[in-house]
Amino acid sequence: MTTNILKVTIDRGAGASSVQSVFNVPAYDNQTVLDVVSWVQQNADQTLSYRFACRVGMCGSCAMMVNGVPRWTCRTHVSKVLNGHEIEIGPLRNLPVIKDLAVDMDPFFDKWVAAEAVHHPSASRKEPIAAVDENSKARVAANAGIECINCAVCYAACDTVTGNPDYLGPAALQRAWTLLNDAKDDGRLAILESVSGAGGCHNCHSMGSCTAYCPNDLDPMSAIAGLKRETFKSLFKRGL
Repeated sequence: MTTNILKVTIDRGAGASSVQSVFNVPAYDNQTVLDVVSWVQQNADQTLSYRFACRVGMCGSCAMMVNGVPRWTCRTHVSKVLNGHEIEIGPLRNLPVIKDLAVDMDPFFDKWVAAEAVHHPSASRKEPIAAVDENSKARVAANAGIECINCAVCYAACDTVTGNPDYLGPAALQRAWTLLNDAKDDGRLAILESVSGAGGCHNCHSMGSCTAYCPNDLDPMSAIAGLKRETFKSLFKRGL
């Protein structure tokens, strides 16, 4: 343990209703941002609301803005993000704030549904399980995005979402791309129709923030580029 003190500014809420609270927090070796938030709630202000679960980077529920960057707070060491002896923590942007650092994830998941990013069964449970070629190009493309844990870091990082609330966002579109390449998913036409419409993949400006900030090193930007190609192919095939 060190004797240093961290100046921690917590943005509680968003927009015009945002209020900043400043706390002096003891600095420890190997301290994470989530440790800091927990210390504040346990020792300085028990009314502080935030969300976390696993603490080991498996659930994604502790994502917050840290010095203006979306991060998993449980896997972000304070020493890596300090500005001098100061740090600023806020709720994920692009999502409604419920209270303090806790955001409403409903709009995020509503867009998954809007993108048809849900499994469309190609067989009933009574039928034999069909074999999948793990080395096929489509399966490799599908596998590239399956480690998404719905943390919404990419959604918070996306400037297109900020400027266009109807944009489906990188996580939903990446999931749609995964299912489009899944041999066991029977929703190809529905997916292509959903992601090519208003708010779909063609709204993406390919800035790459989603890929740059994904804590699981996924590449939503490439997945969205794949959707763009497939929607154009589908358009030409239909002669439109």
